[in-house]
Formats: sequence, C-alpha cells, structure tokens
Amino acid sequence: MNKFQEMYQAKKKTPEEVAMYVKSGDVCACPTGLEEPTAIVEAVGARAMRGELTGVTHHATLAVKGGPYMNPELAGKYDYVSWFTGAPGRKVIQDGIYTYIPSNYSNIPGYWTNVQPRLDVFYAEVSPMDEHGYFSCAMAGAEVVAMRDKASIILLDVNDQMPRVMGDCLVHISQVTALCESSRPLSVLPSAPLSDTDRKIGQMIADEICDGSTLQLGIGGVPNAVGVLLQDKKDLGIHTEMFTDSMVDLIECGAVTNMKKPIHVGKTVATLAWGSKKMYDFMDNNPAFEMYPVSYTNNPYVIAQHDNFVSVNACIEVDLFGQVCSESIGTKPYSGSGGQLDFVRGANMSKGGKGFIAMTSTAKGGTISKIKPVLTPGSIVTTPRTEVDYLVTENGIVRLKGQTARARAKMLISLAAPQFREELEFEAKKMNLII
Repeated sequence: MNKFQEMYQAKKKTPEEVAMYVKSGDVCACPTGLEEPTAIVEAVGARAMRGELTGVTHHATLAVKGGPYMNPELAGKYDYVSWFTGAPGRKVIQDGIYTYIPSNYSNIPGYWTNVQPRLDVFYAEVSPMDEHGYFSCAMAGAEVVAMRDKASIILLDVNDQMPRVMGDCLVHISQVTALCESSRPLSVLPSAPLSDTDRKIGQMIADEICDGSTLQLGIGGVPNAVGVLLQDKKDLGIHTEMFTDSMVDLIECGAVTNMKKPIHVGKTVATLAWGSKKMYDFMDNNPAFEMYPVSYTNNPYVIAQHDNFVSVNACIEVDLFGQVCSESIGTKPYSGSGGQLDFVRGANMSKGGKGFIAMTSTAKGGTISKIKPVLTPGSIVTTPRTEVDYLVTENGIVRLKGQTARARAKMLISLAAPQFREELEFEAKKMNLII
C-alpha cells in the first residue's frame, strides 16, 4: 500500500458520514450532469428531511438525475439553484419554488473564482483513484478546477463504474476532505430515432461542411442527424461542449481524425458528456479524448483558432429581426443559455467558419409557427441578431450574416411553413421591415 492508498483509506467513510461535513448555511456545488454525487446528495437530503440542516444551497449546471434538493418539502433547508434548467428540475423552476442563475456556460468557472464570495462544499462523483492519487471527473470538466480550488471542503463519491477520462478534470487525494464508495451504472441519454425532418435539415447542414472542418454539435435531433450524415467526410475534428454518441460513430468510421486541428492535434476535446454505455466505454482510458474546463472549450478565441469551424445548435423560436430564443417559452424557463452564443461567436471569428441554428418551422402539430414577427413576450434572446449566421428549417437554409434587415425578414419568411407566410409578410409590412 503506497502513501496515496493510505490517505484514501483514512478518508473513506459511509455516505452518511460524508454528509456530516455539510453544515447549515453551506453553499454546495457539483459539476455538470453525471458528476453529481448521488450517494452524498441523498445522504445530505436525508439530514435535511430530519431537520438537521437549514439554509443549504445546491448549485448544479444541469441536474440530469434529480435529487432531494428539488423536493418542495425541503425548501429553505436544501435548496436547488440551477444554472441550466433540465427536465428533472423544470417544473420546480417554472413554479418558482426554486430559482436559477442566467449565465453563459463559459462564464460559470469565473463566477466561482471571482464573483461568489465563498464555496463551502465541492462534491462530485468520480472514477476510482489511480496509482498516482488522482480521481477523474470524467463526465464534465466544465467547472471542476474552479470549484475544486475555491471550496473549503471537497467530498467525493467514488463510483467504480465511472470511466476514467484524461484532461484538466482531476482531483488529487491530498485535496479531498472525505470520500465514500458506490457502484452504480451511469445514467444514459436515450437516443430517439431521427425523424425525416431531422434528416432533411441535417442534410442541408452537412452539405455545407467541408473536409477538415472542426465541429461542435449541440443537443437534439438535428445535431444528431448532422453527425450521422457526415460519415463520408474526411479529416474532421471535434472541439465541442457536449460529447455525443454521433461523434463516437464519426471517430470509429474514420471521418474524424482530429489531425487538421491547430491545437490538441489528434485529440477530441469536450467539456461534458452524456450518452450511451457504448460512449462511456469509448471514453474510458482513451488517450485521444480529453475533458477541459468550459471556460476554455467555449472560449470564442480558442474556438476561432480552428479554421472552418462549424457550430450546430437548436432553438425554440426566432423572429423576423433574426433574434433567436433557445431557452424559454415566453417567460417560462425551459433550458438555459448554455454555450450557444459562445460557439456562434467562435464560428463567426473562425476563418471559413459557419454557425448553424436549426429548428422545425412549426410546433404543436403544425398549428404554431416558430418563426414569429416578434418573439413571444417574455422570451429570452439567447443569440442576438448581430451574431446569427445561418438559420435552417425543413423549408430551407439561409445565411443572415451581412444581409439588410429587409433581406433578412424575407429570408426568414421563406423558412416558415407555407400556411404562415402570408401572415408574416403582413406583420413585416406593418413593422416597415419589408415593402
């Protein structure tokens, strides 16, 4: 037994014992998504339910599992603060029981470093320790370094089914206050079958992507379709926010080599991952894959170093001015800003870069147009009109960059479903956008 193993054994406790390090009034935070330490969070929640804790906050960028901090009965005792509203927490956020912090994903590490006065507890679910004493926050490097270096207490849930991933996402045993062990499969992201519309939109985007491009693909059917439809390309690279299953397929078929990238040559770079068991196995101990802080991966100036950078993201609605809403339905929070704007900007700054924002043209069975004269009142502008490059629906693809307001409005109307175009033209004339 080496000194790191001795330290490990000295710090190993039960989840209930680890939870005792959390005190009333503590600010707690975990990295994005699958890095939330289930066993510890449940034990902290049990303490709060017994009335042992009050005023504890749990900060999470994307809570994919859900947890006791979302229980309305624990309001004021163990409170949820969301940085990106996902499905498990959407209702309690929309109902106003818990709240959220608006932020571009890339800014979150800086918040912990420079804005938040304190972080009492950093807790995470990690891979088993290696022989050098390091644990990997395998599924999200996003906020790890900033939280790790800010926190007074570091608590780890060591899951023997968590992959080990390289990059700047590590915690050393010497930094750890206490840890517990668990064994549970990672949550998987169900892969929905691609619709004909997804494929149609995806094909229009894929046709615009040249060999040697570097990719960022967002979440949803269209980005997944783009990944599927790029398998005949050559020497693609990946520098992305979220690593997805379609990217594994692109690597395995040889379309992605990462050899044309100017930095991290030969390596896939991401800041979080969520997908299938196949994807997790692919990432495990793979020297060609690296996780980095989101302040790095999503930095437009880092993105722009890649010539022919391609960003593909989805949105909820767009108006005739070209303003894009990707995070709310009117005043109701639906997701978050994420990294969309950072990657649109990075693609804009890249030599030969292209930023695509895609959506179907209608919602609710074709009864509602997602292209509107003005955004639904209360909707949040995620990507301003001054940054939008390409917009795509099943009805076509247009490039708004460099176009007049009049030309933009006409282009956007052409992307709408035919049954809504006359109304959109009427409203555009009322606003003096077209004559």
